[in-house]
Amino acid sequence: MKRIVTIQDISCLGKCSLTVALPIISAMGVEAAVIPTAVLSTHTMFTGFTFRDLTDDIIPIIDHWEKEGFDFSAVYTGYLGSFRQLEIVSSVFDLYKDKNALILVDPVMADNGALYKGFTPEFVKSMAKLCAKADIVVPNITEASFMLDMPYREKYDEAYIKDMLKGLCGLGAKVAVLTGVSFEEEKLGVMSYDSRTGEFFSYYREKIPVVFHGTGDVFASAFLGALMNDKGTENSLKVAVDYTVKCIAETLADPNHNRYGVDFEKVIPYLIDRLNK
Repeated sequence: MKRIVTIQDISCLGKCSLTVALPIISAMGVEAAVIPTAVLSTHTMFTGFTFRDLTDDIIPIIDHWEKEGFDFSAVYTGYLGSFRQLEIVSSVFDLYKDKNALILVDPVMADNGALYKGFTPEFVKSMAKLCAKADIVVPNITEASFMLDMPYREKYDEAYIKDMLKGLCGLGAKVAVLTGVSFEEEKLGVMSYDSRTGEFFSYYREKIPVVFHGTGDVFASAFLGALMNDKGTENSLKVAVDYTVKCIAETLADPNHNRYGVDFEKVIPYLIDRLNK
């Protein structure tokens, strides 16, 4: 069984980050070790949430694992909230890349044309440096535009997206994936670029006009899980998109659904079937 480690925060209630990554990746037959960077009572959609920083624990955890001789097939990072966390994670990448681990970065820091509260242009530059060490990066269009210092456009053409993907690989990543790509009003999906082959790939599904917290984490987790099942980049993207769409659709089908995240748990049987097709 392959083992990965994911480094991101954990919200005690709320379907995002580690509370999404751990069950999804585990359900796909991959052991998921975790390094929580912070503990929150809920995710940030709520007000008055508690927050405890765990940055000081990251290096001791890694040191203990090194003494025990643990290795990982992949390292996957999500939300990282400080310059110090970026620096530490960068050194973690160096350690495990030397051991041939796949490095996947989801540079969570912006959406809809704006940075999340608390992030600065200086942080963006540091995140871009972290992405340079990744094998695969999976930003949304806003995050990519900030890292590449490209103008953010709500309306764009294929050339804009392809330039962005090439720019992301120009930072250093082998493969770049842009999420939330839409060229037609009724379609939404992803486009990727593999710098090793020069090939682009895109996959779209029906656009569901709703926004749920944590769907990016659902996508990235399912994508990595499929990669660890040797599905290849393109098929793994299809699995991740299909699962994310199914999660949203099933959540909306429940009139009593929670507003704070998708009911990904209900759809795990679908994910397993989809993975094995």
